[in-house]
Amino acid sequence: MEWEPKIVAFFCNWCTYGAADLAGVSRLQYPPNIRVVRLPCSGRISPKFILAALRNGADGIWVSGCHPGDCHYIEGNFYARRKFELINNLLAFMGLEPGRLHFSWISSAESTKFAATAQKVTDAVRALGPAKRMVKVPVFESIPV
Repeated sequence: MEWEPKIVAFFCNWCTYGAADLAGVSRLQYPPNIRVVRLPCSGRISPKFILAALRNGADGIWVSGCHPGDCHYIEGNFYARRKFELINNLLAFMGLEPGRLHFSWISSAESTKFAATAQKVTDAVRALGPAKRMVKVPVFESIPV
C-alpha cells in the first residue's frame, strides 16, 4: 500500500471553507488527504494548533483565509499573515522542512482555485514523504529492548 500524506487544514469560516463547500457541491476533484478545521477567522490561528497537529502525526499543514482587505473581521487576515510568518520561521528554526506548511488566500467563490491549491499542497507534502520530526513516539516504542 502506497503512503498518502495527512494534511490538517485550518480554514476561515467565511471564505476558504465556503470555497471548499462550493468545490464539493460542484463535484470538483481534489485529494481526500485534507482534514479541515473550521475557524471563525484565519486570524484565530495559533501556533499551538499547528504544533499540536504536527505532534499528533500530520504530515502537512495548510492555513487559508479571506483575501487581504476582505476579512469579515476587518483585519483578521493581516494578523494571520503576521502569525504565519512567525510560525514559519519558528518551524524552520526547529528543523521542519519548508514544504510542510502552506498558506493561501481563497474567497468563497473561488472553488476552482481551492481544488487547484489542495492538489498543489498535497503534491508538495507527498514529495517530502512522511513527517519524521516532531511526531510523538509512543512510550513503549522509545525504550530499547
